[in-house]
Amino acid sequence: MTKNNGRMRSASFMAFSAAFALICIGGCQREERPFRVAVPYIGPQDGPRLSTLQPGPEMPVKHVRNDYEDNAWVLSEGKRLFQLYNCSGCHFNGGGGMGPPLMDQKWIYGSAPEQIFSTIMEGRPNGMPSFRGKIPDQQVWQIAAYVRSMSGLVPIDAATNRNDDIHPGVQPENSRKNVVPLQSSIPPAAEMPL
Repeated sequence: MTKNNGRMRSASFMAFSAAFALICIGGCQREERPFRVAVPYIGPQDGPRLSTLQPGPEMPVKHVRNDYEDNAWVLSEGKRLFQLYNCSGCHFNGGGGMGPPLMDQKWIYGSAPEQIFSTIMEGRPNGMPSFRGKIPDQQVWQIAAYVRSMSGLVPIDAATNRNDDIHPGVQPENSRKNVVPLQSSIPPAAEMPL
């Protein structure tokens, strides 16, 4: 009888251990890392025409989903490329300077992924240069995903953390509140150069 009780306890312990292992393994998945994510194609200058100073013909807006926003590795690459291409030279790590801030809820040309992509590729009046032909589309989508993370528009578990050098006073992307971006109006004519 003792032998049977021992076998039953051993069998129930094995079943419990197997079930516990399956639950633990299932709960460990943080994210999938598809390394070959299809890069969205939006064509030239897809975005709302807010000014007559915009290059190219007016085209209808085509909304796309940037799958890079759910991938932590791609967002950290976007952050690296943001620094590498000296975007922070004008945008001052997202806080704004010569270029507009990227951490607030006021977006002049829109906060949708396709609008940010168009801004980088085509440029904007008053200082934003066109990077078409200078940066590959894949890297532009990575930068666009990182730019959206600055305002908390990406999942918090994918957003990047602090830099190794920890900038004082700058809150890391993964702890910023999600702000609903507002489409701001065109800058007043007095502010636009002639």
